[in-house]
Amino acid sequence: MTTYILYGITIVLLILSFYKDRKKTKKALKKSWKAFENILPEFLGVIMLVGLLLAILNPQVISKVIGNESGWFGVIISAVVGAITLIPGFVAFPTAAMLLQRGAGYMQIAAFVSTLMMVGIVTMPVEIKYFGKKVTVLRNILAFLFSFVIAFIIGKVVGGI
Repeated sequence: MTTYILYGITIVLLILSFYKDRKKTKKALKKSWKAFENILPEFLGVIMLVGLLLAILNPQVISKVIGNESGWFGVIISAVVGAITLIPGFVAFPTAAMLLQRGAGYMQIAAFVSTLMMVGIVTMPVEIKYFGKKVTVLRNILAFLFSFVIAFIIGKVVGGI
């Protein structure tokens, strides 16, 4: 129901924008379409990869490797995978939901998503270029360690510990 309300509000605001300034609204719609076209290949690739992995890995394997029973070993695995993976946020959260439905633990998913969002192993060269090696390495190490704090807190809140 909330989705329909948000779509309705968006349509109303789009109509108001179109009424106020047609030229700017058309330009904004063209820019947003271009952005969508740029994101689509990456999005589809990640969705296909996740779908393939979920088809191959059954819930028992997922539960064993990154389920509640895996404990801190599963948290470490999830954190490392998240740190070296480059997935946009709008794909990461649905992926996390799918993994939870397949038997992953909350602490493990918290570590995965937090390192995914905060640690950038793949993007380090660009970050080093702008911020320098020392700052980049320090930021990534602190973010990686903080992901364990987040996993611990989620574990306490949800009851995974």
